[in-house]
Amino acid sequence: MSIKPLADRVLIKPAAAEEKTASGIIIPDSAKEKPLKGEVIAVGNGTKDEEMVLQVGNTVLYGKYAGTELEFDGDKYLIMRQSDVLAIL
Repeated sequence: MSIKPLADRVLIKPAAAEEKTASGIIIPDSAKEKPLKGEVIAVGNGTKDEEMVLQVGNTVLYGKYAGTELEFDGDKYLIMRQSDVLAIL
């Protein structure tokens, strides 16, 4: 990965949105909810006040409006502060 987050930021690849409901109903693109979990792809070095707890490969939950979306080599990613991550799964 050639993107290296700075300070206390992390780069996350969001999980794919659900295509079907539990009962087998196919969800159209307009009704799909933004996924709230993803995999940590890269982490910064932290700051002098906050060390990095997250590691590459962690699966995490984050807030609905957390982070900034970016596209790199055709893949979509989120970059956000470590404090925007709610939990490690």
